Amino acid sequence: MQIIESNEFMAKCRGRNGKIETVNMMLVGKQDKGTWIVNFLGSAREILNNDEAKKINLAFDALEKVMENNPENIDIESYFPKDT
Repeated sequence: MQIIESNEFMAKCRGRNGKIETVNMMLVGKQDKGTWIVNFLGSAREILNNDEAKKINLAFDALEKVMENNPENIDIESYFPKDT
């Protein structure tokens, strides 16, 4: 999720599906707008950098494609680019 508004204990965040959720920030502290977090059961558990967030979102994209289509017709490797 990405923070869109934050205070000391809670943050308003946007998820992959565009859904807005209020997330408890007590484990990671107040974060700036635009920060990516791992949210689990309504609490921020980890701060992500942009690269980590991109990789996680690509992996979720791949999973969604596999679940909605025939996996043999999907170029899975395009969702897991190699670091250079």
